[in-house]
Amino acid sequence: METILIIDDDSGFRGLMETILRGEGYTVQTAGSVAEARDCGSRSSYHLVISDLKLPDGSGLDVLRHWRQEMPETPVIMVTAFGTVASAVEAMKLGAVDYLGKPLSSPDELRMVVRKALDQNQTLRECAVLREQENSRFSCGDLIANDPRMVRVTELVRKVAPTQATVLITGESGTGKEIVARCIHANSQRAQRVFVPVNCAALSPTLIESELFGHERGAFTGAVGQHAGRFERAHGGTLFLDEIGELDSGLQAKLLRVLQEKTLERVGGTRQITVDVRVIAATNRDLKQQVTDGKFREDLFYRLNTFPIELPALRDRPSDIRRLARFFLERSMRKIGKAGLSLSPEAETVLLGYAWPGNVRELENTMERLAILCDGVVEADDLPVSAAGPVRPVLFKDIERHSIEDALAQNEGNRTRTARQLGISLRTLQYRLKEYGITHE
Repeated sequence: METILIIDDDSGFRGLMETILRGEGYTVQTAGSVAEARDCGSRSSYHLVISDLKLPDGSGLDVLRHWRQEMPETPVIMVTAFGTVASAVEAMKLGAVDYLGKPLSSPDELRMVVRKALDQNQTLRECAVLREQENSRFSCGDLIANDPRMVRVTELVRKVAPTQATVLITGESGTGKEIVARCIHANSQRAQRVFVPVNCAALSPTLIESELFGHERGAFTGAVGQHAGRFERAHGGTLFLDEIGELDSGLQAKLLRVLQEKTLERVGGTRQITVDVRVIAATNRDLKQQVTDGKFREDLFYRLNTFPIELPALRDRPSDIRRLARFFLERSMRKIGKAGLSLSPEAETVLLGYAWPGNVRELENTMERLAILCDGVVEADDLPVSAAGPVRPVLFKDIERHSIEDALAQNEGNRTRTARQLGISLRTLQYRLKEYGITHE
């Protein structure tokens, strides 16, 4: 049964609440001061805390703050005497789940408020467990997403990954389209099968048909043997068609036929080969405009665009830049067997101000170069000359947002500790979280 801690220096009222709650089958412990309450909290855990607002060595708000900081999962109900409703409202703003008037209007009032608080908390715990289980099933370590735009991308990936839907990933070169495609595959029902990438822009028009669909011996000069194409190799798994906008009209028609009929013919062959392949396509082109211009088949576009995911440019997700930079720097150090390298605040400020025309790929290459060249702390002057190129203004809000996100992460989402670390009030922190759209699970 649930265990409840009652904190009140009025022994008569404390005893009344204890009697009522014990009669409901709860295990009840009591304390008469803030100090006793903290001592109880250090020795035991509770499903619910009920605290009077006025205590001999402080306030019930002190109890509330202590529990919000040390045991944020434990709900707190405040007890307030008549005429102190304003204080109760303040307690609710600080995180109390409910409040009771003193004296009680009836035993049923106490029973109802306690049961409601416990039921709500149980629901929150169950949701947290389900969320944790869902997160444990969804894994994509290389996809760093703290910016709201990228958080939205990860949610889309999470939803589409378990399905068989064809996905079209769009975005500038270097935004990480293949990483997203691999993330979808890794969290799909095909995760144990092969992931086959094809860069359509890297193959000549004379070779790409054979690469995609395969060829029979003697199909063309140099075809000395039978060759299975990428579709056949991806059977049972996922085929990633990068830069799909580079396909000519003839190949577009053949690709559409394979997507519709799930069969193909090798170049120079007549036998129908059945393939079970999930297709994820990507492009840095505006396919809608290409359709309008007659350069891309409209029917193929809609077939590929079953589930579109648009990746933002790195310059449009500034709150990810610092963490991506640290991630790539650490990975590069591991790759070359180096340690102890870090970015100075000044270097990070420069990174935040740069427009990153090459997006994530450019940032990754920059960090790899720094890992090779630098020792100790990377200063702003150590950054490659290219980082002095096109710059976007570094806004104070960008820096403030990054600081809040880092502090939240360090404090595991505890807002009270985060506000204390940042030197601002909890109310100011809550306002900033809302302003910047920051969430932390």
